[in-house]
Amino acid sequence: SSFLMTEPDVASSDATNIETSIVADGDEYVVTGKKWWSSGAMDPNCRITIVMGKTSFDAPRHLQHSMILIPMDTPGLEVIRPLSVFGYHDSPEGHAEIVLNKVRVPKSNLILGEGRGFEIAQGRLGPGRIHHCMRLIGMAQRSLELMSQRASERSPFGRTLDAYSSIRQEIAHSRCEIEQTRLLVLSAADKMDKVGNKEAKDLIAMIKIIAPNMALKVIDRAIQIMGGKGVCGDTPLAHFYASARTLRLADGPDEVHLSQLGKNTIKKYAQI
Repeated sequence: SSFLMTEPDVASSDATNIETSIVADGDEYVVTGKKWWSSGAMDPNCRITIVMGKTSFDAPRHLQHSMILIPMDTPGLEVIRPLSVFGYHDSPEGHAEIVLNKVRVPKSNLILGEGRGFEIAQGRLGPGRIHHCMRLIGMAQRSLELMSQRASERSPFGRTLDAYSSIRQEIAHSRCEIEQTRLLVLSAADKMDKVGNKEAKDLIAMIKIIAPNMALKVIDRAIQIMGGKGVCGDTPLAHFYASARTLRLADGPDEVHLSQLGKNTIKKYAQI
């Protein structure tokens, strides 16, 4: 399946801006709009899309949107192009730009009901952000292993890199930062399990801010210690860096999470 939410013509970091229309017509809905960063759409096994759009332009702000299922082979659904990230396609085949031109599907394809799009989105965003942060920790951990191995093997100026205090410090900082992030992610996951996504929202915001930035720092150190080998395809570091940088935007940019977390924190302590 593929998920179609983000749009090129509006600031989709505020999902209420999404303008794709889902208009009732008899026993069908007619869907019209333009999407990009449609995850999974380029996978040759992709058979169906989940599309977020507006069933009402006049309802309260968070009740305007709905989600609907559209098979990939439905007339009017056109894949325009794959979108690469720093030259890489996300596994297995990449994201896509897609046009929906008066696409008709049965009313039964609507998920949960009209106006419940945000409810569905919030249900997946918490676990989705946890998954992103788990992968980022994995990238950082693998980068730490690679830079440690390289430091013990490479010998510039007559001694191996691991003899230099500056290299040891970079590796030590990386290990500390990975472990700090790992524990914060575990804390967020634990709270989600025990009290649900809504109560864990601040911890989820924290990990979504911390994990990509931590990974970028660790991966960058690994690239520097690797030298020229770090920026080519002989190691996964360049791909890691591209992925980690993208995750400062995916599922909400840093600024959105920082703003909301700051707002919630001020509200919490202002009442003391």
